[in-house]
Amino acid sequence: MFIFNSKEDSLYFLNDIETLNPNKQIFYFPETTKEPYSDKEPNNYNLLQRTELTEHLNFSKNKNSIIVTHLRAISENQVNKNELKKSSIKLKVDQNISFDKLNEELFELNFRREDFVVEPGEFAIRGGILDIFPYSSQTPYRIEFFGDEITRIRSFDIESQRSEKNHQSIKIISNIQVSKKSKNIQNIFDIINDETIIYFQCINLFNSELQKIVENAKLRFDNSLNKEDLVHPENLIINTHSVKKQLKKFKKVEFDSMSSKIDFKFNIQPQPSFNKSFNLLIKDLKNKSLAGYNVSLCCTNNQQKKRLSQIFEDLNYEDAIDPIILPLSSGFIDIDEKMVFYTDHQIFERYHKFKFRKTYKNKLSIALKQINSLNKGDYVTHIDHGIGKYVGLQKIEVDGKMQESMKIIYGERDVLFLSIHAIHKISKYNGKDGKTPKLYKLGSKAWALLKQKTKKNVKKIAYDLIKVYAERKQKKGFKYDRDSYLQNELEASFIYEDTDDQLKVTKDIKNDMESEQPMDRLICGDVGFGKTELAIRAAFKAVDNNKQVAVLVPTTILAFQHYKTFSSRLDQLPVTVDYLNRFKSSKEKSSIIEKLNKGKIDIIIGTHQLINDKINYKDLGLLIIDEEQKFGVAVKDKLKSIRKNIDVLTLSATPIPRTLQFSLMAARDLSLITTPPPNRHPIETSVIRFDSNIISQSIRYEMDRGGQVFFVNNKIQNIEDISNLIQNLVPEARIAVAHGRLNGKTLESLMIKFINKEFDVLVSTTIIESGLDVPNANTIFINNANHFGLSDLHQMRGRVGRSNKKAFCYLITPEYSKMTDEAKKRITALDYYSELGSGFNIAMKDLEIRGAGDLLGGEQSGFINEMGFDTYQKILDEAINELKDNDFKNLDLEKNQFSKKGNMIFETDLELMFPNDFVNSSKERLNLYTKLNKIICQDKLDSFRSELIDRFGALPNMVEELLKTIELRWLSAELGFDKIVLKRNILMGYIKNFDSEEQKIHLDWLFQYSLNNQNSISFSQKKFNDGEKFIVKIQKINSISKAIQVLSKIKN
Repeated sequence: MFIFNSKEDSLYFLNDIETLNPNKQIFYFPETTKEPYSDKEPNNYNLLQRTELTEHLNFSKNKNSIIVTHLRAISENQVNKNELKKSSIKLKVDQNISFDKLNEELFELNFRREDFVVEPGEFAIRGGILDIFPYSSQTPYRIEFFGDEITRIRSFDIESQRSEKNHQSIKIISNIQVSKKSKNIQNIFDIINDETIIYFQCINLFNSELQKIVENAKLRFDNSLNKEDLVHPENLIINTHSVKKQLKKFKKVEFDSMSSKIDFKFNIQPQPSFNKSFNLLIKDLKNKSLAGYNVSLCCTNNQQKKRLSQIFEDLNYEDAIDPIILPLSSGFIDIDEKMVFYTDHQIFERYHKFKFRKTYKNKLSIALKQINSLNKGDYVTHIDHGIGKYVGLQKIEVDGKMQESMKIIYGERDVLFLSIHAIHKISKYNGKDGKTPKLYKLGSKAWALLKQKTKKNVKKIAYDLIKVYAERKQKKGFKYDRDSYLQNELEASFIYEDTDDQLKVTKDIKNDMESEQPMDRLICGDVGFGKTELAIRAAFKAVDNNKQVAVLVPTTILAFQHYKTFSSRLDQLPVTVDYLNRFKSSKEKSSIIEKLNKGKIDIIIGTHQLINDKINYKDLGLLIIDEEQKFGVAVKDKLKSIRKNIDVLTLSATPIPRTLQFSLMAARDLSLITTPPPNRHPIETSVIRFDSNIISQSIRYEMDRGGQVFFVNNKIQNIEDISNLIQNLVPEARIAVAHGRLNGKTLESLMIKFINKEFDVLVSTTIIESGLDVPNANTIFINNANHFGLSDLHQMRGRVGRSNKKAFCYLITPEYSKMTDEAKKRITALDYYSELGSGFNIAMKDLEIRGAGDLLGGEQSGFINEMGFDTYQKILDEAINELKDNDFKNLDLEKNQFSKKGNMIFETDLELMFPNDFVNSSKERLNLYTKLNKIICQDKLDSFRSELIDRFGALPNMVEELLKTIELRWLSAELGFDKIVLKRNILMGYIKNFDSEEQKIHLDWLFQYSLNNQNSISFSQKKFNDGEKFIVKIQKINSISKAIQVLSKIKN
């Protein structure tokens, strides 16, 4: 057992020991909550890991294992072996057990019944299927019953809800946390084997820190308002006196410089520093090989392995070692064993982050699904009727047959019952910052006019985009060479691990630069997701091909920041970087312009001065534009003429929806970065009251480690008072105040001084929300955080955590009881999801809508907010497809396939639905109808069918027929129908534009079929609001299967 002083140290060690011992039984024993008596829910995955180890130590025959833990984790008590037995249920295949009795037992063990299982401690019942997530397993289980007999047990994936692996038996264990009812408690030392050897990181700290944890728990308990509901510290927290006695029976190894006991001689040296010099590294490797050492170069991932091999190859290192993938936290030299393990991240001075061997999907993986799913009371947009309010699913009788429909309220009392077969016409309203939209009246002309105006606008934007795209594809530009070893060296030295998105976008950029056509690519991604790094790689590739690079930014501060970032990343490479901004003197500016003219500066960074007519570049090859939407019209017009002949890379910090990327294919080269670097620390977020002690301690802690602090206070009236208060609390801090009423020059000067570390604390309004990048600032306070929107809070929090230091965000709010429900939701969401490292999911929706508006032009934001983003996108798709069919049909551009198959209108009087006894939850029925309506290929339909059987059991006949309606819609679209109606055993099909060449082929098929089936098929024509249509009427169609059979004959 290894006991570390901090959680972080324990996790790095766990990573190493799992990497070096892949076949050993290794357990991690974590804490349940960050602080005892915290308002936060216990971390379910941590409870699961604690239960797993406790169960293993109490009941497993093979006790040989390695346990890794830390002080905070061992300070918590838990229930003992007898209580654990009482909290367990064993189940196996062929066992007879009363289904109702099992249901009761689960309630007694405090399992919660839910519609669907996603977290430990939950269970769900659907017919003869029981889903349960015990605390003793990494995955939940699906148990199938036939009466009271268990016929099958399988584990399943919480995200897809699909079964994965069969099991013969399982053990269900409930939460082993100590509660008020717990009679018998124990600590970790009560249950580990007496033969266990305990390794202490530092025995002296162990005793003193454990005492601090106990005292802190008592203090938090004493300060709690609801003591009667809490477990007393004596039961909850370990007793330090009894621990000292317990430890006497164990063998101990103490890693402590103060210890005067027996010394262990480890003849091991740490990896030396090579300061990113490959010549030094190669010299060292040659010496080690000559001395008879066995050398291993350990890489974090396959990408780094490839880069390292390529560098050795390019440097002609004849004894090149084949690197291995072994992500260690630090390299070492074992002198006795003659072994060398060097890590790539130390060679390149990259940041290394631990990774778990076991991973667990939690509610986070479902967060985005929940945001997108419809709930009662949500606003929806119907493509034909506008915005209404969804009030639930309702079964209605139509001609004596039951139909399931969505009930939507319009205006004050208009009601629309929308058939489940027309769900594709509905989308959840997603507007800016969750603002309440305007509700339309049914039949109102206002909606039709808005749609018309939007489409006209969208079509013009799309036309311009496609035209420019097509023109550029015809031009020839400079073709860059393949990557040199210096390019590989630069990319391998990136301190963070590349995300899949970054690797893909890097490849996209290089493909563009290495082709003959000029590049014009836009990269969209949230703050801190690594866009600047991609710009640096592209810039270096251009310089490596003897071209100059201009980096155009909207503000003086950004120019200075980019200069610092580019300079530090390229300082080991033969590149000259400089910048132009208003703080440069006239003499300095003239000198820079002259150097650019002579080709003595490779990369120049600056504001709009860079595209001034006075500047003549010797050989400009690449223009990088940051935040183009922030430039004025004059600059944008100038850019249009410049970008025709050179490669252009544009960066935007506002993300856009991935669906928009697909819509704009063949209209704009777009790349998205949607994930943060995996080896970056999550930002530790805490919700606090305005507490002078916490504020002063946190500022001092940040200053002691050489860092800086942001303090956001959005009221200019009292910003000086706040600054004075902080100065009184921390007299030694150097404090600056910044807000929007300061004149531009003063504000910029102040910000640059903060970037240059001339101040410790910046007290400011939300002007720091975007664009300010200070890697040295890793603590942020947001005063009255309850007044901000989620996306604003997310972006402000994104100002910290931009280096390899742990970052802290303090949301200062009033008591929960004094906040609005919406504010509580926002604060809780940010607080909860930050710990899991992906808080951006919830804020993303709003940010993406802003991003779409920025990309397509300011006016579009208005249309998006008026109709909701999803509906706006449907109109955009429609407009782009029409342009591709008409104005640009010679270019053979790829079209969005969904629109033809997915927008087919289908009406029927047949009873086709998910019955209540098959899917009980109305919310899940709606999710399934929506998912079904979006399917456009047979593989997805087969997979959906298997999912239904897996989750809900055998399919009733009406569900089988419901699934076939999708096939019927596809087949009808292939025959040219835009609408089909199956009622009273008659199938009616409607064809628009029936005089087009494509439709003439479809009509020919229909006429051929009618020659042998004159009694069952007839044709007619009729005028409708949207034009004249050709109508096909087919008799004796009494089921969906029969309709598919007949239409298949017509097609074939």
